[in-house]
Amino acid sequence: MAEVKRVIIDAGHGGDEPGAVFEGRREKDDTLRLALAIGDILENRGVDVVYTRTTDVFDTPLEKAMIANRSEGDYFVSIHRNAMPIPGTGSGSTVLVYEDTGIPAMLAGNIQQRLVETGFADLGIQERPGVIVLRRTQMPAVLVEAGFIDNPSDNRFFDENFEAIAQAIADGISETIREQEEARTAYYQVQVGAFRTRMPGERLVNELRTKGLPAFLVYDDGLYKARVGAFLNMDNAVRMERTVRNLGYPTMLVREPAIY
Repeated sequence: MAEVKRVIIDAGHGGDEPGAVFEGRREKDDTLRLALAIGDILENRGVDVVYTRTTDVFDTPLEKAMIANRSEGDYFVSIHRNAMPIPGTGSGSTVLVYEDTGIPAMLAGNIQQRLVETGFADLGIQERPGVIVLRRTQMPAVLVEAGFIDNPSDNRFFDENFEAIAQAIADGISETIREQEEARTAYYQVQVGAFRTRMPGERLVNELRTKGLPAFLVYDDGLYKARVGAFLNMDNAVRMERTVRNLGYPTMLVREPAIY
């Protein structure tokens, strides 16, 4: 039986800190409404949900991160609405991460893909290492910007498609949980090159080994592939990929079935 996962849902802003405000509409109200809807969907799927707030109260971003850490969550999802210095000039959804790698990248990508499927313009995944709730949380964390509150068109879309937006974010979270469960039965390798003949593959493997890397050669789909490492934990594989890339090699993370 799969382990029950705990997801921390953070409704951005609150209390005396309304967030972005446009024509009387306050970000803190939209984020709370959406956070509670997402949590309700996840709870109905058997996910353990913890909220940083369920009413109109204020905690600092650091306090919210500490709430999440004390709750020992598996994932942290902060809900926000975006805004621009000039109202009406921005439109679409984006998901922020501390660093676009590993499980946070997977979570962000899954959520953003489903938000775009609802009809949001795709503003992609953005790295924001300065955001406290991304930097200080001890679990994979993302911050969702569900459209622009200072854009009447985005607000109309948000209101008319509210249930679909909540469903999209919940689906992205659920998909990440499922992918992580599947990852337990697979391992990850860093692929550095693929060749039609064996000799250049062996040459690259030997070169990688001289740099202290655990390189090896596999034959797959008619190609000789130089790879480094084999990891059950994707974060460890991502760290190895970064090491190899920093040495100047092109890399690709591949997933292989585990053999028990």
